[in-house]
This record gives sequence, structure tokens and C-alpha cells, in this order.
Amino acid sequence: MIYTPLTKKAMRLCFEAHEGQVDKTDLPYVNHPLHVAESMDDEPSTCAALLHDVIEDTDYRADDLRAMGFPDEVVDALELLTHEDGVPYLEYVRAIKGNAIARAVKVADLKHNSDLTRLDEVTPADHERVEKYARALEILGAE
Repeated sequence: MIYTPLTKKAMRLCFEAHEGQVDKTDLPYVNHPLHVAESMDDEPSTCAALLHDVIEDTDYRADDLRAMGFPDEVVDALELLTHEDGVPYLEYVRAIKGNAIARAVKVADLKHNSDLTRLDEVTPADHERVEKYARALEILGAE
């Protein structure tokens, strides 16, 4: 991970925004965006990875992030990464494909979310979700 002042700001916001949230195994949710961020190669992608679920899963909005000083290239990617209600999942994924930052973050996100070893118990629904993510990875041109 690249530790610049902007990345540190994104990391602080990531911890604040996801405070008290847990994943499916009752572990702190913040571990997920941290893992995704570790896969990034540059500052904008790292910041977007740290914040990729903030707009979707918290009360923060894109305008809040811009007001905090996050650059448009990061916030634009975050808006694409926010799956709006009523938008079919694969349509949402296709929209991400055209933005390099959003694409890199989504690929890392999907790969991490496809790791079934993270779960204590794997259900048929988990296998279905991984199949959906595999289709999304294909659309994004990932392995």
C-alpha cells in the first residue's frame, strides 16, 4: 500500500465509516477494504479501494468525499463502484469496465469476496454468489 497523506486520509475515513461493522464471520469489516487496497499499485486506486464501500454502506455521499479533498478521479470511481438499487448487477459491472480505477478495485474486490475460505460455513448461496462474481470478472476482463 502507498502511504501518502491522501491515502492516510482515506484509511482514517475507512476505519471511521466502517466502525462497528462486521463481515459474515463477525470479523471487523474494515479488513476487507484494507485487503483490497493492498492489491493496488497507485495512490488513486489505493484510496478508491479503501473507500469502495463507503458511499454504498454508510451515510457518506460523493459530495462529502469531494468536500474532504478527495480528487474527482477517486470520487468518480467510487460513484461507479456504488451499486444503485434497481440496476441489474451485470449492467453495474459493465459500467465499471470503462474506468481504470473502478475496474482495478472491483476486480480485487470480487476476488477477495470469492475466497470461500473466509467463511466459517459455505452454503449453496455462497457458491451461487461466487459464480455471479466469476461472470463479473469475465466482463471486466480479469482472470
